[in-house]
Amino acid sequence: MDIIYFILCAYGMTQILVYGKIFNFLRPSAGKLAELFECPMCMGFWVGVFLLGISNLTELFSFEYNFTNALLLGCLSSGTSYILNMIFGDCGIKIERTKNETSKQTRSKTLLQG
Repeated sequence: MDIIYFILCAYGMTQILVYGKIFNFLRPSAGKLAELFECPMCMGFWVGVFLLGISNLTELFSFEYNFTNALLLGCLSSGTSYILNMIFGDCGIKIERTKNETSKQTRSKTLLQG
């Protein structure tokens, strides 16, 4: 369960830092730091490292402090934050159609109609 709690906390914190209006005053508008605040994958890594740093202060999850755990939990946080960000949007599950999918559907209807 520790990993599930960690992933959910990382995703939530990443979403708030990247998209939350409450942090508009904090986000830089240019430079490398601005790129960090625009990317859920990049921010997710540092959120994972931060959560490892505070894991001793919470009962939700606990991990041993070492470089390997920092790297692995940063990567786990980055990957899952990005994947969840790609799946879920403000209006629920994201469903995107490409032009190829639309044209294939049109062709198959035409072929079935004769």
